[in-house]
Amino acid sequence: MDKIKISTAQFEAKNADKTYNLSVIEKLAKKASEEGSDVIAFHECSITGYTFARHLNKEQMLDLAEFVPNGESTQKLIEIAAKYNIVILAGLFEKDKNDNLYKPYICVDKNGLIAKHHKIHPFINPYLTPGKGYTIFEINGWKCGILICYDNNIIENVRATTLLGANIIFMPHVTMCTPSTRPGAGFVDPKLWQKRETDPTSLRLEFDGIKGRAWLMKWLPARAYDNGIYAVFSNPIGMDDDQLKNGCSMIIDPFGDILAECRSFDDTFVTATITSEKLFNAGGSRYIKARRPDLYRDILGEDHNSEQKVAWLNDAY
Repeated sequence: MDKIKISTAQFEAKNADKTYNLSVIEKLAKKASEEGSDVIAFHECSITGYTFARHLNKEQMLDLAEFVPNGESTQKLIEIAAKYNIVILAGLFEKDKNDNLYKPYICVDKNGLIAKHHKIHPFINPYLTPGKGYTIFEINGWKCGILICYDNNIIENVRATTLLGANIIFMPHVTMCTPSTRPGAGFVDPKLWQKRETDPTSLRLEFDGIKGRAWLMKWLPARAYDNGIYAVFSNPIGMDDDQLKNGCSMIIDPFGDILAECRSFDDTFVTATITSEKLFNAGGSRYIKARRPDLYRDILGEDHNSEQKVAWLNDAY
C-alpha cells in the first residue's frame, strides 16, 4: 500500500441547513486538496446537523432525510469530490422508499458512492433503524471501515471491523461535553463559546478537561493501539443545537500516538500521512495473531439482550 494523506475536519454545523453545511465542506475539501490530501473526513451528520434531531417527529425526520446515493446532498458531495479530486466522508440522515430512517456515514469520490455505513447504535431520534452489519471498503488500496460515534464505545465493533480487514477506521462523532454518571462530566456553558476571543483560556480549560478531551484520551488511543489500526476521529467545534462541542478532530496511529489534532476554535482540519509500516510494527498486529478464540467464542456468542441508555437524553443521569 502506498502512502496516503488523510485530513480530518471540524466545523460548526447549522441545524437542517444543508446548503450552508455543504458550503463549509466544500471550502475545507478544496483547501485540503490544494495542500495535497487524498481524503478528508467530516463529523457525524455534518451535512444535516445532529443534536436538534432529538426533537423531531417522524414526518419531520422524513422531510430532513434523503435517499442515498440519489439524493441531492450525496450528489452534491460527489460533485465536490470530483471538482477537487479528493475522497470525502460525511454524514446525514437517510430514508428509503418504505419510509425507514437511518443514520449513515458515506464515502464518495469523483466516480460516485464508495461506501455507506448505517450507525449500529443510533439514539438521537427514536425513529432511526439500527444498522445490521459492518462496512469494509477500499481507498487507494487501503482497507477501511466506518464506525459512527456510539458504535466505537462497544469494543467488539472495533475488533470485528479490524478482523474484517480494516487498516483505517473512520470514527465520526458528535461527542464530549455532555452529562453522564462519569465523575466530572457535564455540559460546557455556551457563554464561554461566545467569549472565546476575549477569554480563550477558560474555554480551553473546559474543552481539555474531563468533560472533553481528557475523557476522550481514556479510550480513543486504546482503540487504535489494541487493534493496530489508524483511527480517524472527526468531531464538531462550537454549538451543535444547544450543546457546545469541543472539536479535537485527530488522527491516531497504530501505536496509539496522535499524529495530528485540531487545536483551534475554527472551522479547520489537520492532515497526517498514513504509512503501512506501522501496521506491522505496532503491537496490535501481534496481539491479533496471538488470539485464542477457542477460549471465548462461546462467551462472546452467548444470547444477549442489547440495552442502550444514553445518560444525557434522560432526565436523571
